[in-house]
Amino acid sequence: MLEESTATIVEGAPRAEAVESPAVIADDLSLRYPGGIHRGVEAVAGVSLQIAPGETLAMIGESGSGKSSLARAIAGLTSRTIERGPVIAGGSLEVLGIDVRRLRRKDDAELALRVGYVPQDAGAVLDPHLTVGENVSLPLFERDDDLDRKVAGGIVAEAIDAMHLTLATIPRYPHELSRGQRQRVAIARALVLDPELLVADDATAGVDATVRATILGHLAEVQRHRGFAAFVVSSEIGEVRRLSTRLAVLHRGELVGMGPIDTVLEQGTHPYVRRLAELSREHGRGAQA
Repeated sequence: MLEESTATIVEGAPRAEAVESPAVIADDLSLRYPGGIHRGVEAVAGVSLQIAPGETLAMIGESGSGKSSLARAIAGLTSRTIERGPVIAGGSLEVLGIDVRRLRRKDDAELALRVGYVPQDAGAVLDPHLTVGENVSLPLFERDDDLDRKVAGGIVAEAIDAMHLTLATIPRYPHELSRGQRQRVAIARALVLDPELLVADDATAGVDATVRATILGHLAEVQRHRGFAAFVVSSEIGEVRRLSTRLAVLHRGELVGMGPIDTVLEQGTHPYVRRLAELSREHGRGAQA
């Protein structure tokens, strides 16, 4: 557990007393990798957090902090479901009522249909031999291979439009698009099944700052409209406010701050949180200039 002197954990925005269970419950969760260069390395140590239905939790942390490992685990991509995935070494993780630590094959398939996952450099995972429309429609036909193609086309068009891409994008191939456009296509594919939870792992990394802000704005707009829960990883404090009012800060695998953004930044005592607070102030001054 974290020492009080190194972390300020402030529970997030007030939650209505509802019948619905949290979309994500991590309790003292620890993740490590089974072999290779990461063998014996604990990527995440004793993290506890919850995400309510319809809520967006933004997570920030330095490279190597464990945030990508946590995102993969929340998306159900652990050593039980993918090669070289993180191992749940301690604690528990429940996503949409499914115990991720004890995933069975049928649960894995169910989770894949209910969780949209956008990895880093998401555009790189698009199949270069398929058009944008075919890439976005893949999850639809994985769920129902008898789906009427006209119906699928309408769903794809809606997903593409939601990310503010023109319908002229649909017949094009990934290599014909800019990196920012490919990222938006990957997000559209993650959203095409209308998931209950979206996990986005720094999905705008490497994209021009202006384009990145636009993508995040579109993503926040879709989340507000559809009301799904979201776990969104970012490496830039200036981006966080576009996505959520609630922030979790991960440093070297440990949660060192969580709660309303301003409360975390103003009351945080951990050196990394204080550094984020200063960056946030600088960003604010820059925006006012």
